[in-house]
Formats: sequence, structure tokens, C-alpha cells
Amino acid sequence: MAFLLAEQTHAQSVDQDATILLVAHPAVATQWLNRDTTRAIFAMRQRTWPDGEAVQVFVLPNRDPVHARFTKEQLAVYPHQLQLAWDRMVFSGMGQAPNRVADQLEMREKIANTPGALGYLEREYLDENVQVISME
Repeated sequence: MAFLLAEQTHAQSVDQDATILLVAHPAVATQWLNRDTTRAIFAMRQRTWPDGEAVQVFVLPNRDPVHARFTKEQLAVYPHQLQLAWDRMVFSGMGQAPNRVADQLEMREKIANTPGALGYLEREYLDENVQVISME
């Protein structure tokens, strides 16, 4: 019985550790981004892809666990720090906040249909309508 419980616990932890990948519109020419550039794009400080195309950033709500994991694991910042950066940009008139989506299904749809779009999805939500951007 203890072995069965251990197996269930392991399966649950694997689900919770599902990889979150950076994804973009299929026509985006960039294949990889480093962490600093990715962080600058999500902080809304960099508004273009390396080739000059405008970036349309999409994010999940702050309370979404996938958003929290993405910001901490991939960007190395806490969600509230990112929100603070967005608020500063908006209130100072120097920029805008990213586009919010309700869930990963909407995220995938918006990225697939918005030129220059960038966001993130768990592996299970990937399909042929979005491309994965490698982070190095």
C-alpha cells in the first residue's frame, strides 16, 4: 500500500513539474532568446523581436500557477515584480501592460493568430499552430 501511495505522489509531482515553454506565432523568425532578452520582453522594456518585428506579449493572470512558475523558473523574477514593472510603465505613460488571456487555450489561440506574438504554454497545450522558442 505504501508503494502505491509513493507512485501516486510521484505521478502528481511530475504533473506539477510539467515543462513550461516559450511559444511564438509561427511566422516569427527568431528561433531562440536568452534569459535577459526574454525578461526584457516580458517586462515590456523591449518591444521588438531581434529582427525588428513588433512583439505582442501574452500572459496568464497573476494568480494562475502556470504564470507563477513561468516567471520564477524561466524569467527568474516573482510575478509581483513583473506586475510592478508593468504598473510603472503604464502609470508613467512610458509603455503598456502585456495582453492578458484567461487560460492556456486562449493563450494558444491568441499566439497562433497574432503576428509577432509571444507567450508560454505547458507542453500538453502545444500544437502545430505555434512554434517553440528555445531559451538559452
